[in-house]
Amino acid sequence: MAKTPETEHPVKACGYAARDTSGTLSPFKFSRRETGEKDVQFKVLYCGVCHSDLHMVKNEWGFTQYPIVPGHEIVGVVTGVGSKVEKFKVGDKVGVGCLVGSCRQCDQCSNDLENYCAKQILTYSAPYLDGSITYGGYSDIMVADEHFVVSWPENFPLDKGAPLLCAGITTYSPLKYFGLDKPGMKVGIVGLGGLGHVGVKFAKAFGTHVTVISTSLSKKKEAIEKLGADDFLVSKDPEQMQAAAGTLDGIIDTVSATHPLPPLISLLKPHGKLILVGAPEKPLELPVFPLIVGRKIIAGSGIGGMKETQEMLDFAAEHNILPDVEIIPIDYINTAMERLLKSDVKYRFVIDVGKSLKSE
Repeated sequence: MAKTPETEHPVKACGYAARDTSGTLSPFKFSRRETGEKDVQFKVLYCGVCHSDLHMVKNEWGFTQYPIVPGHEIVGVVTGVGSKVEKFKVGDKVGVGCLVGSCRQCDQCSNDLENYCAKQILTYSAPYLDGSITYGGYSDIMVADEHFVVSWPENFPLDKGAPLLCAGITTYSPLKYFGLDKPGMKVGIVGLGGLGHVGVKFAKAFGTHVTVISTSLSKKKEAIEKLGADDFLVSKDPEQMQAAAGTLDGIIDTVSATHPLPPLISLLKPHGKLILVGAPEKPLELPVFPLIVGRKIIAGSGIGGMKETQEMLDFAAEHNILPDVEIIPIDYINTAMERLLKSDVKYRFVIDVGKSLKSE
């Protein structure tokens, strides 16, 4: 008899899953593996809703495996540990982000860059080592190898902090790697959504001069007064863009919709860097001439390794950097996805899994 999601592993679990490209999520019974010797099992308390979840439930990136239980901004409390687990004990607060596995042997893994391992295993909708498909954090319990579990800082809110496990590391890592973390540098953040608003907070904490670049003037007050940005540019205003040309050391572009790159490239100083962290589903047009004449760089960056993710969390706790969130019950998730599609959230939904997910 073929194994079903409910019977393939011994530990009963429940969550919300999408079954097809409609992306509609509904209650789903499945199972988790037994806690192996290096595994940590934890009760999920909160899970952030990432834009990736929206793309994935609808198979917009082409590699979704149904049924899919999304969620890779997962926080909770440890309920069990394997015999060889060294870093965690029952009762500890922990988090799991976008990864639950990698080869642990290649150059990338050896340099704490598991996120660039060719054999990385995503937290949901990916084949795990045992051949079963991974299920994410829209669920009551999680089991993960301790290497891919982060320790939650003391007195740091689990609910508001959850989105740091994807949105936080996705913006923190490029700011650090591309040297845009030095006081006084001029940094642009494109898009003021889940990623962008956290990027502003990290860039400010590093002491940089932050300019938010948005298509919408309506976000100016929020960006400057609430998030602490220094300047605001409307990307559709040619006069504003012209006046700011050649002023930025680097730009983190968080937009996941198709958008033109030339206006952003024009804002960079010579040798400036435009780093893309949003993932539009269609290719963007790349103009080469403006890159050549200013020795400018366009780069990509994807999340971060486990060591850096822990560093990011500790830095966020130390500087009190928390995403702005709207806490929702899990049965609101389909409405939340519709609102996310319209950017109708400030700035991240977080599911209160612990209180709202019922096993029956």
